[in-house]
Amino acid sequence: VLQNLSQTPVLRELLKEAKMPGTTVKIESPELSMEPQLIKLDQPGPLTLAMYQFLTEMQETKKGVVTPKELFAQVCKKATRFKGYQQQDSHELLRYLLDGMRAEE
Repeated sequence: VLQNLSQTPVLRELLKEAKMPGTTVKIESPELSMEPQLIKLDQPGPLTLAMYQFLTEMQETKKGVVTPKELFAQVCKKATRFKGYQQQDSHELLRYLLDGMRAEE
């Protein structure tokens, strides 16, 4: 899930802009015939910042191995079912991760 999200350029760019409070972001979709949306961003929450830091580290690292310790800790704060390292479905992680970031908006 995290490798797929790291290869989503729009998400990476939005998170890069989201780390600066008060930024206005213009979202356009060339595939959809919608008007561009202007969204003013507030201070990002800890889960959003951890996601940004993790994706940045994945893109920039040369060491080969990246561990999402801080991101996992933030996910566990939002969804305690992930504590204890039990087996979880990847779609559950994706849902809790994105829902948690959206709740911080």
